[in-house]
Amino acid sequence: MSKRSPREEISKNVVDLLKAERLNRKLSMTAVAEVAGLHVSHISLVERGQRKPTLDALLRIAEALEIDLWATLKESTDKAKCNKQ
Repeated sequence: MSKRSPREEISKNVVDLLKAERLNRKLSMTAVAEVAGLHVSHISLVERGQRKPTLDALLRIAEALEIDLWATLKESTDKAKCNKQ
C-alpha cells in the first residue's frame, strides 16, 4: 500500500504515463522539449520527480506526444484508486 496521498499518487502516475509514452515512441527528452516549448532540463526534472509540472507544462508535453491529457488523468486516477484498495 502506498504512503502517498491520492493527489501525489495521481501526479506520479501521470508523469509515469507521459514518460512511458515518450519512451514507447522512442523520443528523446530533447525532442519532446523542443516541440513542447520547454527546456530539456524541465522535462528531465519532471520525469525524475524533482519538479511538479504545472497544468500548462503537462498540456504542452501531452500535446508534444500527441496524447489526450484528460484520458491520461483519468487512467492515472483509476490506477491510484486500484492501488488504494
